[in-house]
Amino acid sequence: MSTVAHPQRQSIRSLEVPPLVAGDRLSRDEFERRYTAMPHVKKAELIEGVVYMPSPVSLEGHAVPHVQFITWLGTYWASTPGVQAGDNGTLRLDLDNEPQPDAFLRILPEFGGQSKTVDDYVEGAPELVAEVAASSASYDLHDKLNAYRRNRVLEYIVWRVWDRAIDWFVLEAGRYQAAKPNDAGLYQSKTFPGLWLDPAALLRGDLARVIQVVQQGLATPEHAEFVKKLTSGA
Repeated sequence: MSTVAHPQRQSIRSLEVPPLVAGDRLSRDEFERRYTAMPHVKKAELIEGVVYMPSPVSLEGHAVPHVQFITWLGTYWASTPGVQAGDNGTLRLDLDNEPQPDAFLRILPEFGGQSKTVDDYVEGAPELVAEVAASSASYDLHDKLNAYRRNRVLEYIVWRVWDRAIDWFVLEAGRYQAAKPNDAGLYQSKTFPGLWLDPAALLRGDLARVIQVVQQGLATPEHAEFVKKLTSGA
């Protein structure tokens, strides 16, 4: 039986689109054109006009922390109408930046959020972004941090796995300020009331405790008021 190539792939080949190469300096349109022509590539990012193509991820160094982040944000999403969580979704931030963060949480545009959905992509900045990084030397804490700040990601969380540390940044007066845990050792989101995190539990892999703490946040009057505010304006 003969096979017929997919028409889209035929047209892509006929254009002889150059491959994505880490370190290339591209416009966002050219980045998307090359990325689309390489369906085998699962993750590539454009940060400040430079192409980044992360190497395969390790289990404990990335895959497991990634799922823990997603579980935490997903628990909040499940009880908060008007918000949406995403995993490895491409963000069209500006003409020089198209990251693919490990996780994000946003207020949906119809509920007053600052990002929108165009062609099934998020355009603009989600209110909160979370990344898993190897260490403080990672571009997550340098060029990418600056891109998120400039595009007004309101809260940015970086889990530095090998440093065994979590950074939670809050945008204030155009700059990221390091948030401080409260007296109980918990982080509490300013943008998403009730989004609580026990960083010590997350670092030691105690996911049950992480979920328990965010559920405590979801039971607060502040979270109920936030949901009421979101849904009353929809």
